[in-house]
Amino acid sequence: MKKLSLHWKIIIGMFLGVIWSILSSFFGLSSFTINWISPFGDIFISLLKLIAIPLVLFSVIKGISSISNISLLGRMGFKTLGAYLLTTILSVSIGLCIVNLVKPGAKISLSQRQENNLAYEKWKNGENLTVSSSELNSQNKLSDEKLKKIKNDVDRQKNNSPLQFIVDMVPSNIFESLADNKSMLKIIFFAVFFGITLVLIPEKEASVIIGLVDSFNSVFLKMVDIVMWGAPYFVFALLAGVISKLAGDNPVGVLEIFKGLGIYSLVVLGGLGAMVFLIYPAIMYLFTKKTYSHFFQSIASAQMLAFSTSSSAATLPVTMDCVNKNLGVSTKVSGFVLPIGATVNMDGTSLYQAVAVVFLAQMHMVDLTVSQQLLIVFTATMASIGSAAVPSAGLIMLIIVLDSVGLNPAWISIIFPVDRILDMCRTVVNVTGDATVCSVVESLEN
Repeated sequence: MKKLSLHWKIIIGMFLGVIWSILSSFFGLSSFTINWISPFGDIFISLLKLIAIPLVLFSVIKGISSISNISLLGRMGFKTLGAYLLTTILSVSIGLCIVNLVKPGAKISLSQRQENNLAYEKWKNGENLTVSSSELNSQNKLSDEKLKKIKNDVDRQKNNSPLQFIVDMVPSNIFESLADNKSMLKIIFFAVFFGITLVLIPEKEASVIIGLVDSFNSVFLKMVDIVMWGAPYFVFALLAGVISKLAGDNPVGVLEIFKGLGIYSLVVLGGLGAMVFLIYPAIMYLFTKKTYSHFFQSIASAQMLAFSTSSSAATLPVTMDCVNKNLGVSTKVSGFVLPIGATVNMDGTSLYQAVAVVFLAQMHMVDLTVSQQLLIVFTATMASIGSAAVPSAGLIMLIIVLDSVGLNPAWISIIFPVDRILDMCRTVVNVTGDATVCSVVESLEN
């Protein structure tokens, strides 16, 4: 029997995880799944995060220190950020086009939308600060504590200076930043600063440190290989646990996870699919001449892992491995481009926000003007810069976008039931976009 590729093993693990969660719901074994199987999925995420931060640190330093010309580094940085910005704007625009064409919010009954609009008017006049009970079944709402925490995070971000994201990039204590998975930008800043300094000092003094960095980088890359050996089993445990926690011992609940808010979900998936299967392959072929099939075969493992973990940061070690070994990108480029992409390039998340905001407006009979939709493009793009590369970070970003066009931030409760599934899909887009831009920068540098 021909040996299966890793990505096929991961797909089988995901499929078996879904099957197991459904069976455990039918036979009342959800508690067993959550207590005895799900923890192995948590261990998998922890292992990937354990590797991600030191791998980013040493790979960026290695990539920067291997560039002897500082002007070359500046040129690469400009190309990287420019490409990420363009793909983000493109993804938001595609999302807006699809949601305005399909109008998923308008598919809801007129009487329901009229009731929703009345609730919106009350909220706008200060009479009602939440969603109406008829807008969403109470079992699907976010808890008051969760809403309050997210609102506090949004308020804090709104009150910051427009340049706060630059301030946040500079760490005051690198050791504290290394202990926080959400401080990826600070770690990248330190690594770039450290790498540039290595280039500027005499080669005799830098060679020892560069050799040590190379050795550390090799060790953590080998750790990736070791962890990925067990990926199919870990992914099985991860997916079985996630679904069991959401549905419990209710088989209908499992089906609802995949059905919920159907048309909205299909619109989001349509936009994400357009990016993954049309836009990125076209960009790849235009700049690198790599074919559609070769591109997907090369990054399939990273895509499957992105889907199961919902974290660009956790997937980063595998993305780097796929890009280096399968797409032929040099470690000099991948070590610089991919860690930045895992933090600032959120194409899938930005597209999802654009669709979600317009969908919520449509279901409340609120017409968004062209200028408001252009504001969505700008806000979603800016909000994606420096957002945490962890599961469901897009919810906080979504509140910022909702607030920018005068809509009720509490409406995130309406789409929350399907957010976890869509989060898995949009992370695939984020990771695919990272790999695409990395390959483009490599081709431009050669």
